[in-house]
Amino acid sequence: MNLIYNVKDKPKFGQCIVFAFQQLLAIMAATIAVPAIVGNGMSASAALVGAGVGTIVYQLFTRFRSPVFLGSSFAFLSSMFAAFAGAASMSVGYLGLIIGAFFAGLVYVVIALIVKAVGVKWISKLMPAVVIGPTVAIIGLSLAGNAVGDMMKGDVAVEGAAVASPFIALICALVTLFVVILCSTYGGKKIRLIPFIIGILAGYVVALIFTLIGNANNIDALKIIDFTPFKNLAEGGVSLKTFISLPDLTAIKAWNGWGELTGAYIGTIAVAYIPVAFVVFAEHIADHKNLSSIIGKDLLEDPGLSRTLLGDGIGSFVGAVFGGCPNTTYGESIGCVAITGNASVISITYAAVLAVIVAFISPFVAFLDSIPACVMGGVCMTLYGFIAVSGLKMLQPVDLNENRNLFVASVILIAGVGGLALNFNLKGGQVITVTSVACALILGIVTNLMLAKKKEIPGHEEPQQLIK
Repeated sequence: MNLIYNVKDKPKFGQCIVFAFQQLLAIMAATIAVPAIVGNGMSASAALVGAGVGTIVYQLFTRFRSPVFLGSSFAFLSSMFAAFAGAASMSVGYLGLIIGAFFAGLVYVVIALIVKAVGVKWISKLMPAVVIGPTVAIIGLSLAGNAVGDMMKGDVAVEGAAVASPFIALICALVTLFVVILCSTYGGKKIRLIPFIIGILAGYVVALIFTLIGNANNIDALKIIDFTPFKNLAEGGVSLKTFISLPDLTAIKAWNGWGELTGAYIGTIAVAYIPVAFVVFAEHIADHKNLSSIIGKDLLEDPGLSRTLLGDGIGSFVGAVFGGCPNTTYGESIGCVAITGNASVISITYAAVLAVIVAFISPFVAFLDSIPACVMGGVCMTLYGFIAVSGLKMLQPVDLNENRNLFVASVILIAGVGGLALNFNLKGGQVITVTSVACALILGIVTNLMLAKKKEIPGHEEPQQLIK
């Protein structure tokens, strides 16, 4: 695709701030959702710090040549639950999050050393376009239900149940979606670089109007925005904390846990985290292949897979030290690059720094928290859709008239869309989940290897290559 800003381009400072804010909005919802799901007092603002610092570490390892943002990984949710479930105290649980991220990062380091020694050609053979294309598509398609579900709900809840009309929430989502589409398609150069900011603001304004009317007339169906984050700022009176507050960083909460740490608990953490790291490795490859096709540059060659793995693994560990959540490359960020045509690494780096800064600014965190699910759902429909289409575009050079190629692509798409996932129950109640994306990829690799070669039959022509 034609990029407005390439990887090494440096937009003006003011533009970078705006682009960084847009990247932050794109990754924010998923990043803060992980600590919210895990609970146990985990902090959304700390997760933002962890994502920002982790991304900076990634950029340092990749020498600022890969426009990737790292955010909280959903793949490690069961691992994080296990860290708290097996902990003797809450402090030990937080310490377990850090130890688990260390084990996961160690897996990446070991694989990176192997790649450094033997190169990356084996990956191209193991995962050609007919394998990696449908897998990338599945990454987007597997998130489709999340986007559509968010589009139908507001944030105001009474006794745990949302009160907004799904129809009203959908209106807000569609306003957001259509504004993003129109800005990206018909907007001038400057508008096409910030469609998400404009779309989110438009959706937020519509949601605000509905909410104010609902509050004034006591109509629950119109209440979309939950103002609780703003109310919490003034709780107990106005003070310095109303404007600036220190996030509950994981390392601080884990400090008192060292004395209660046991070998058995460390073993439990290792079993919970290490297998998942291998699963996320597959998604690391798919994301970088996808981004490579978008920017027209093979990131597995430059900066190289060994560097991206080191950056992802160590960035994930460092991020967990601050925010508790292991990080991973974010499809939302890649989708943002694809839609805006802005692949500038400087913009990504600014977004990482901004994520750290805003985590300390209470009113800004409150505003981010108040953006309703339906508005973010409208944005995510475009982001996840672009991921899916990017994967399908990778199939363009593949001859799908060949049964071998057709079967490989078919099993990946059906396994992924159908939600084929495996849960392994271990001793102590631990559960290791192999996600549908990972299962689809593994099944595709096996099918591809099984069909890649066939015995020559006298009188028959030499079989064609897998990819033409």
